Amino acid sequence: MSPKLNCLLLKAHNLGASDLHLIVGVPPALRVNGEIIMADEDALTPDELRYITSSLMNDEQAEKFKKEWELCVSIFHEVAGRMRVTFYQRNSSPELSIRFSGEKVRTREELGLPTRLDEIARRPNGLILITGPTGAGKTTTLNYLVNLINEERRCKIVTIEDPIEFVHHNKRAIVVQQEVLTDTHSFNRALMHVLRQDPDVIVVGEIRDHEAISTAITAAETGHLVLATLHAPNVSHALERIVGVYEGNAQRQIILQLANALQAVISQDLLPSADRSKRVLAYEMLVATPAIRNLIRENNLHQVENTIQTGAKEGMQLMDTTLYDLYCKCQITYDTALSRAKHPERFKNQ
Repeated sequence: MSPKLNCLLLKAHNLGASDLHLIVGVPPALRVNGEIIMADEDALTPDELRYITSSLMNDEQAEKFKKEWELCVSIFHEVAGRMRVTFYQRNSSPELSIRFSGEKVRTREELGLPTRLDEIARRPNGLILITGPTGAGKTTTLNYLVNLINEERRCKIVTIEDPIEFVHHNKRAIVVQQEVLTDTHSFNRALMHVLRQDPDVIVVGEIRDHEAISTAITAAETGHLVLATLHAPNVSHALERIVGVYEGNAQRQIILQLANALQAVISQDLLPSADRSKRVLAYEMLVATPAIRNLIRENNLHQVENTIQTGAKEGMQLMDTTLYDLYCKCQITYDTALSRAKHPERFKNQ
């Protein structure tokens, strides 16, 4: 690792940054409490970034980056801890985006997650989806659930990640963590072979295509608990995205499987706190009740939002309701709540 990068990582750690961005022509940029701030450093040059990039890659990774111009790896720093490094190119020069993983799994109270999620994670099988935009804390929630199961169940947990962002040590469970491009060639190949490893719990870092969706749902349907993340802005869009990648008979088949296998979907976002000192979790929660399963089975996904709205007893909650609650508790500002509300006009009338 280059001395310059080492100094930047120490600075990021001391400031409590979640991300570090190294971009040609501007000083190093840090994301602190959700906002980008510039380090008091000179602008980075292409040669500096080439040197930093080469110092972080092994030969296989360097060859892949040369061929594909994109790469994501995990590295460990003795002070900053484990981090995810994303390499990309701009104007033929490499640039980096570094996400810090944190040193420990935070508690449910610290994260602001609903208690109902713990109860669902204790179920022996089914599919739990964590959705939201990039940087919404999906991986943090995923690792919280893995840690919860690890502490409570005598079972085998197999994770497939790209890359590994938090290392879980065996507690009551056995945890096997596989990293794409280090331990397996791809998500899909790993998913196909994971069932032969006698897992009780399968954790998929990100569901990306119809093959991964199909394998994950089949695993959930056949007696495994499957935890996975998916890029989708809310619960309804997550379900529509899963169903929408299939057509004809294949779509009908996946709808029936999803209706049977789904346990819950939590869609989340991180918002600046009212005093701008931290970020606050806002979430939308769907629990697979008989009514929800029937809506999925009939492909009436447009009615899911109404069912969530009336499902508070089962632990369901809409994002707009969470935003209003956070505002009433003075955890976020009115403007922040309004800007993230799906139905601002309803929000104003509350």
